[in-house]
Amino acid sequence: MEVEEGTGRYLSVLPLPIKWRLQGKEVYQPAFTQQLGLLTLPESQFADLLQHLRLLPKRYARLYTQLNDQTPIPPPLTPFTSQARVTYHLPLQPEYATLHAGYAADYRRRLRLSNQLFTPLTVKAAASVDEMLALFKQHSGKAAGLKSKHYQQLQTLYAALQQHNQALLLEVRGPETGELLAAALFVKFRTRLIYLFAAASPAGKKAAAPLLLLDYVIQRYAGTPELVLDFEGGMIESIARFFANFGATPVPYVALSFTQRPWYLQWIR
Repeated sequence: MEVEEGTGRYLSVLPLPIKWRLQGKEVYQPAFTQQLGLLTLPESQFADLLQHLRLLPKRYARLYTQLNDQTPIPPPLTPFTSQARVTYHLPLQPEYATLHAGYAADYRRRLRLSNQLFTPLTVKAAASVDEMLALFKQHSGKAAGLKSKHYQQLQTLYAALQQHNQALLLEVRGPETGELLAAALFVKFRTRLIYLFAAASPAGKKAAAPLLLLDYVIQRYAGTPELVLDFEGGMIESIARFFANFGATPVPYVALSFTQRPWYLQWIR
């Protein structure tokens, strides 16, 4: 961390969330945080990531961190191991008609058919995050490996986002039953609109509710200068294909990790 003298303004920050383990301090990637990495201002004297990385093995027994997509991929550096990762971005500067034309043909067809239903599904603001979490827990929670603490963290995060007017929570319900079919939480911060979390039932997926949610957001924010929809995902092939079908393109970033022997085992050769 670099602080400007006199003002106390941060010039560079490398977030390193830690937890204690038997072998020592461990840097980890918190849930619902896709990227961290070095954050700097132009006047920073420590804008070189390597300056920071060289210090870390002396302080931590284990590290795993995902750098942000604006951080240049560092060269090989012992004891770090790097892993290439990818997210998907869709710039929202164009008008909606242009963005819609970039959808896969099947997505355009499904949206057209949905709009032609006698009672079309509609996207509305959701009143509470709890139903979305319950829906996810019921249909996807086990496969995702989320625990009770993770749902509590997301509730806390949502409350903080609401306080800063940065949360957009949307849902799609069955028009006759009122059943929750799908919901999604987006975060709007400066030039990013982040697709942070989503849930859908099997019936919702069949009815293309997740597709409607994303199309609604794209239509709502189309034509916004410099705004980018960050899908925050793409490492799973089927999910990457879902994002790419909206016209989004892959954006690379990297994960760094190392594991060192605890001090009481370092004598072993």
